[in-house]
Amino acid sequence: MDFSLTDEQNLLKDSIERFVQNDYGFEDRQKIVRTDDGFSSDNWQTFAELGWLGVPFSEADGGFGGQAVDLMLMMEQFGRGLIIEPYLATVVLAGGALKIAGSAEQKAAYLPGIIDGSKQAALAFVEPQARFNLADITTSAAKEGDGYVLNGHKAVVLNGPAADFLVVSARTGGAQSDEDGVSLFIVDTGAAGVSRRDYPTVDAFRASEVTLENVKVGADALLGEEGKGYAALEQVIDEGILAVGSEAVGCMEVLYKDTVEYCKTREQFGQPIGKFQVLQHRMVDMFMEHEQSKSLMFMAAMRMEEGYNDEAKKAVSAFKVQVGKSGRFVGQNAVQLHGGMGMTDELNIGHYFKRLTVIDTLFGNVDFHLKRFGAH
Repeated sequence: MDFSLTDEQNLLKDSIERFVQNDYGFEDRQKIVRTDDGFSSDNWQTFAELGWLGVPFSEADGGFGGQAVDLMLMMEQFGRGLIIEPYLATVVLAGGALKIAGSAEQKAAYLPGIIDGSKQAALAFVEPQARFNLADITTSAAKEGDGYVLNGHKAVVLNGPAADFLVVSARTGGAQSDEDGVSLFIVDTGAAGVSRRDYPTVDAFRASEVTLENVKVGADALLGEEGKGYAALEQVIDEGILAVGSEAVGCMEVLYKDTVEYCKTREQFGQPIGKFQVLQHRMVDMFMEHEQSKSLMFMAAMRMEEGYNDEAKKAVSAFKVQVGKSGRFVGQNAVQLHGGMGMTDELNIGHYFKRLTVIDTLFGNVDFHLKRFGAH
């Protein structure tokens, strides 16, 4: 495998790294989190101006034709900065569904708004009973005239509060857990019958519980072929796993480096605690966990770039398992080695750990992906 980056990829990585260093300190992030929106629209416009919102989309759709490796590089840097802006929800998930399943007309209608930063979006796919099974859907879409009527409930819709439109998974046929019969629809959040309950998540992002009551959409709201939306949904979620896994690798890097620096300066018994061999071993273990995750990140990105197939699915699940285990280990040890300070809201350590904890359960936890890895 060739791990060398192109000049464009290095420029992309460096531009985000500079933004995080110069304009996105931890204090800046904490101020943004406390605002009503929970993210900075000024930063979002900056993302658009720098072209970041267009990276995953083809040049024909107004983007930059980026692939899985480009997404990996971006999200790793976002993880290092603990970026709170809804890139995952709008660009990777909702934008990804349009990219994979949308018609030329649908892409022309929605993607320019995502790329120029004027439109926010969300993917509504989680249901309370589903337990990570993407096909376990009770939300229904019944045909009525030329269009459809949607009824159901979607849980933990990331970026729901700010979304202008949703991509909703609903059942147009088949039994509750059949992969066949799943369809994807574009639903305007202002449509009659759409109601939301908004809340902050434990890692300071925003989400909604969305209820659909007799929501009418036209035939042009259907993404792809009726009843054949599962494959697109699975691919979108795997791209989401690559994204949040890469973000987790960025988080882990900051945690272990900050912990090493702290142990060099924190004194106990007349010397820095970093001199104690048992703590040195612990920090080496943290480094190793980060490196193992990073290696699997590269493998997953390369497999996704080669083409979306069973090998890619296996690589993504292996990466998610590693990130779940390593994120917990690195996060817990960073908090412990910082002592009581590691638990305070004022220090960044706990916030990185919260994000890693949420990433562990997003799109399937360790147990789920171990089973999925074995199934392919």
